[in-house]
Amino acid sequence: MRNISMISVRKIKDAILRGLTWLFAALTFTVLVFIIIHILTRGIPYIKPSLFALEYTPENVSLFPALLTTVMVVVLSLLIAVPLGVFSAVYLVEYARRGNRFVKLVRATAETLSGIPSIIYGLFGSLFFVTWLGWGYSLLAGSFTLSIMILPLIMRTTEESLKAVPDTYREGSFGLGAGRLRTVFRIVLPAAIPGILAGVILAIGRIVGETAALIYTLGSAAKMTTGLFSSGRTLSLHMYVLTSNALYEGQAYATAVVLLVVVIGINALSAFIARKVTKR
Repeated sequence: MRNISMISVRKIKDAILRGLTWLFAALTFTVLVFIIIHILTRGIPYIKPSLFALEYTPENVSLFPALLTTVMVVVLSLLIAVPLGVFSAVYLVEYARRGNRFVKLVRATAETLSGIPSIIYGLFGSLFFVTWLGWGYSLLAGSFTLSIMILPLIMRTTEESLKAVPDTYREGSFGLGAGRLRTVFRIVLPAAIPGILAGVILAIGRIVGETAALIYTLGSAAKMTTGLFSSGRTLSLHMYVLTSNALYEGQAYATAVVLLVVVIGINALSAFIARKVTKR
């Protein structure tokens, strides 16, 4: 009888936990759907061809320069942060001795950097890149600031992905006579690519939605970004500037629609690449 009662209590607890999980999942999904519907209903009526003009004017409030600047910032930030983050994680997992104090210090530093507000990164970028290095409000200063901000995220996700690769993969490669470097680049990293891409997707989402750090480093010029030392604004900054002016509220929602489509497209492309790589 005692065993039967314990089994019944366990079943009740499992049912309660399962119900709470479904409840919170449904709430999350509902909030997401509500936000998307709200943005689409408010923004789609204001999507016009003039919104995609090559040059920004107060009349057309074009988001095309901001769209190109967003792509440039994403690409440049990833080019800086992804190699550093991936190779740092490879060293921590594959080469550094376990229990090493230096490894513990690096991990603690990465976790600390992950919790710093983005505006602090913006102030640092303003003092170091904009003022001390003399880059001014520029694409380069904003990209370097964002690369520092997303570096801990890429490091941690890559590290966890490398740890998830079974040790039998490494042992089999070593048993066939391959060295550590070949094992890492031909066996371990390909197996960890889906997890690494997941971290890159999260990093892209943070870059695209960032405003505070870019206000102090990239600036908010509405013109087309013509070089690494040229100022500009991303879509999120463009939307922030428009919402600060009550005359362009509809165009701000239209920018939010385009931003939503860009994020969904980037996520879909990354997931497609991850599936292709996994099949190979």
